[in-house]
Parts: sequence; structure tokens; C-alpha cells
Amino acid sequence: MLKGKTAVITGSTSGIGLGIARALAGQGCKVMLNGLGDQAAIEATRAAVAAEFGVEVDFDAANMASGEDCARLIEAAERRFGAVDILVNNAGIQHVAPVEAFPPERWDAVIAVNLSSAFHTIHAALPGMKARQWGRIVNVASAHGLVASANKSAYVASKHGLIGLTKVVALEVAQTPITCNAICPGWVLTPLVQAQIEARAQAQGKTVADAQFDLLIEKQPSARFTTVEQLGALAVFLCGEGAANITGASLPADGGWTAQ
Repeated sequence: MLKGKTAVITGSTSGIGLGIARALAGQGCKVMLNGLGDQAAIEATRAAVAAEFGVEVDFDAANMASGEDCARLIEAAERRFGAVDILVNNAGIQHVAPVEAFPPERWDAVIAVNLSSAFHTIHAALPGMKARQWGRIVNVASAHGLVASANKSAYVASKHGLIGLTKVVALEVAQTPITCNAICPGWVLTPLVQAQIEARAQAQGKTVADAQFDLLIEKQPSARFTTVEQLGALAVFLCGEGAANITGASLPADGGWTAQ
């Protein structure tokens, strides 16, 4: 069903976004990557995904903190591939501090990248989806879109907002063949989280394995990381025919975090 469709995935040069991009490419989708990083490394990633799955893969360096760049990303994908059928809003940043010490400029940046970018890309992509009478929007929220943690005011607010945006878009397109859903991961083992675990182990004089277990069990009852491959498979499902009547949903992939 997805073969030949075009997918735009923001924040997809590594981690969750790249995992979702690879999963969609594996279903035959043409892919527009987006994100930050070393340009040579990004080109190597782009070429590797294209070669492995035999699909067209391009990259656009649009800055997700800029509404103009978000719209330009969609326009670039439409010019390059002829359509944007699938939009995955994954780009995100984080800053941790108590509210009274939270730098206002960091609040603005987190809201811009995590929430406003999704509005801007959806705003740009929806007209084409409506004209073609098909579309899938997948917003990568977080367990923190459903529950809160201290010292993460901007991140939690942005992810709660992203779930609210998901519901509104779903209602507005409910009588069309377009769906809009949110994925809510808990702990996912990315290079950033691995570095956090190693720092925690060193600070507490523990093994990396023990520090990892302690980190997980604080929030995630399964004590297992969600993998980027699992999130990619969930995104593929939401884009398929089996999920054609699933819309406005927020699907936890959090090892029981939000069941508590």
C-alpha cells in the first residue's frame, strides 16, 4: 500500500526519526530526510538508506525553529517527489531546569521546534493531501505528552500541545481519507540517552548496566528500552490500511510508564 508514497520525516538524521525513515523506506516509500549533523555523515546516511531499500531518498536542511523553513521543506519535497503523502513530525529538543531558572529563550526554542514546527508542516502539507484524497500525519510526542516530570516545563508543555494539535487536526479531517495520530515513546536508547547513562554510572560509581536499570525503573516498569525499530513499525502500521480508521489517537510505547 505504501510503495511509491512520499514521506517527509523531520529530525531524521539519527535516532527515532531515522528509524522511522528506514521503516517507511522499507515499505517502498520515497523519503525526504531532515535534520542536523555533519554534512558528510548525513550524505552517507542518505545514500545508505537509498541503496539498502532501493528508493529515492533526499535531504533538506530546513531549520525546524523557523516557520518559513518548515513550509519550505514541504514545498521542496513536493517539487522533488511530486507529493507529500506521509508527514512525520519528529524534530525535538530538550532543556532541563526548574521553572524559575528556565531561560526564556530556551522555552521559546523548545516550543518552536517541538510544537510550532508541527503546525507549520501540517499547515503546508494538508492542502496537497486533501487534493489527492489521502494522507497520513504521525506526530512523535512522548510519554511526557501524557504525564509530567519535574524540571521539564517546556518539553512537557510542547508534547502536551502536540497531542492537542493531533486531536484537532484529526477532527478537522475526520471525514477524509487522512489520519493524524501521535506516538508517545518512553525511554528510547539513543546516543544522547547512552551518554546520560554513562555519566550517571560514573557519578554514582555504578556499572553502566546498573545505572541503565535504575534510569529505566524510575519511570518505565518494563525496565526495557523501546527501540527505534519498534517505533518505525508502529509508524508503518499507522500509515497502512489497518489503521485507516484510527485517528486522533495518542499511542504509548513506553513499557507501562503511563499506565501507572
